[in-house]
Amino acid sequence: MSSASESRQAKTIDELRTFIKKVLSDPTVAVKSVEIARKYRNEQNANELIAREISANTTVRIPEQWSEADRMFLDILHEVLDDEAALY
Repeated sequence: MSSASESRQAKTIDELRTFIKKVLSDPTVAVKSVEIARKYRNEQNANELIAREISANTTVRIPEQWSEADRMFLDILHEVLDDEAALY
């Protein structure tokens, strides 16, 4: 693994650790994030709309230039909604 790749991976892990701490300290973050994702799921620019509203309504900040961790979080939100839809 190259040094640049290791550095990116370390940054992603650090961002995810910060996010997990926010979720654990404020359990409403997860609920609000899923509700917001559900609201915009079928929109053309769903990820942008989801990121913007999560940033405006929770302690999670998703910048305009998404990191790998930001993308991973948005992907996981979609997976949760897919799992939810599969239950019905």
